[in-house]
Amino acid sequence: MPRLYLVRHGRAAAGWNVDPDPGLDDLGRQQAERMADALQPLGPLALVSSPLLRCQQTAAVLGLRWGVDATIASDVAEIPSPIGVAVADRVEWLREAMRGTWAELGPRYTEFRDGVAAYLSGLTDDTVVASHFVAINAAIGAAAHDDSVVIRSLDNCSVTVIDVVEGRLHLVEGGHEADTLIR
Repeated sequence: MPRLYLVRHGRAAAGWNVDPDPGLDDLGRQQAERMADALQPLGPLALVSSPLLRCQQTAAVLGLRWGVDATIASDVAEIPSPIGVAVADRVEWLREAMRGTWAELGPRYTEFRDGVAAYLSGLTDDTVVASHFVAINAAIGAAAHDDSVVIRSLDNCSVTVIDVVEGRLHLVEGGHEADTLIR
């Protein structure tokens, strides 16, 4: 039974409405170090990262300690913004989307949610996955059979623990919550 450690990336250096792919800021790097302190004794485990820089940098801290490289998986990337929405308008769209359900967002987004869950449920080894607020919530929702876009207000570098049992996700422990700033 694989155990998955879903890590929300550390704090990004810029908001989603400013930079489509920011790295970590100084606090984000400190958060990644603390997360690596906590998870280092578990490994080395398989390591997966979203292709976005903030996740790769978060995963790299742990990978350096374990001597492993992260596998890049677009299946655990950030929720895509709607086609035609300007970068400057993405935060407002996301805030509104996070108040509702996947069904209300429509097929593009239920496919995103289902893709996250399918990828994670297909992992066969204990794995640390550096991902994003909404993608991790999609996994929690799949485990809890809850269609809400946001179930937990996950803090940066929080760790959500999920077991894969017979191809299904089972929530073991939700990551630390905080008043998450979506910027």
